[in-house]
Amino acid sequence: MKTVDNSTYKVTIEIGASRIKQILWYLTNVIFFRNPLNIISSSKVLLLKIFGAELGVGVVVKPAVNIKFPWKLKIGNHSWIGEGVWIDNLSEVVIGNNVTLSQGALLLTGSHDHTKTSFDYLSFPIVLEDGVWIGSKAVVFGNVTCGTHSILGINSVAESDLKPYTIYKGNPSVPVIERVIE
Repeated sequence: MKTVDNSTYKVTIEIGASRIKQILWYLTNVIFFRNPLNIISSSKVLLLKIFGAELGVGVVVKPAVNIKFPWKLKIGNHSWIGEGVWIDNLSEVVIGNNVTLSQGALLLTGSHDHTKTSFDYLSFPIVLEDGVWIGSKAVVFGNVTCGTHSILGINSVAESDLKPYTIYKGNPSVPVIERVIE
């Protein structure tokens, strides 16, 4: 029986920022973003832009949000990042216009290659197209595109692409109904 050998662990991602920038972001993230007492969205939007995020107009960032690397984050117009959302974006995360990430949602770009004893690190981008709604405590894995106006229900897990105008539920998520917008 083979065992995992962490001494040969390989990180295969590009951070995309200097060590100083990473440290400054870590402190900023702890003080201004993860802090549940900071309710001022406009200051968080400005800080994200300063650290390299591309944000449209009308973006709302609620308290207690955790963002790994803002320089790998793009958010369109009038999108909402709810309380307790964690964007673990070791790869690029693209969020379209009018997207809602409900409380406690997790966007998780990273994983490990469980087929290798070296347990190599893997990371893949996430795309949330316009009008997507990620429900409370739902998880979206890397290499997933949530098609326009799709919904991922509460506590559901998206391990593969979501079709446009479709509501998904479960773990792993499955399509349950077409989304009709009047």
